[in-house]
Amino acid sequence: MSASASWLAAAPLVTSRLRLEPLRVEHAREAVSVFDDVRLHTWTGGAPSELAELEARYVRQSAGRSPDGTQGWLNWMLRRSSDGQLVGTVQATLHRPTADHLEAALAWVIGFDHQGNGYGREGALAVAHWLRTQGVDELVAYIHPGHDASIGVARALGLTASDVVVDGEVRWSESGAS
Repeated sequence: MSASASWLAAAPLVTSRLRLEPLRVEHAREAVSVFDDVRLHTWTGGAPSELAELEARYVRQSAGRSPDGTQGWLNWMLRRSSDGQLVGTVQATLHRPTADHLEAALAWVIGFDHQGNGYGREGALAVAHWLRTQGVDELVAYIHPGHDASIGVARALGLTASDVVVDGEVRWSESGAS
């Protein structure tokens, strides 16, 4: 896809317990404390971001596409409806492996203090459903083999593990194939 091609834009979504807000740079101020926990980087590496780093990342991500235009970037902030607390994120990276096939690689991060409540599953299912209504042909995820919580989310999405490993993460897909 060329740099001038357009991609889907994230839309607000609602579940029984969550509001999924399309990412804005202004989310960084609130998100920095939710994601300021080294335990969130056990599976992905790296370290928590300072506010300026998070704002810069959100500027890039909220553009909605990669700089070269070959990927669409959709990001949502997950907010608990009951009290408005930010609890995590779900993202979808779109690309076209062939001209007639639109694939979305899903990823999710739930703040450490909010894990174990099913927010990752609920948010990812909402995004997956919305993506389907927007014409996405296939959902995939890349998950570290020891990350049981994310494996559970992938299974809830109907994904199965393949034998493809990228940067130490197993590719999960609807067909289980590469």
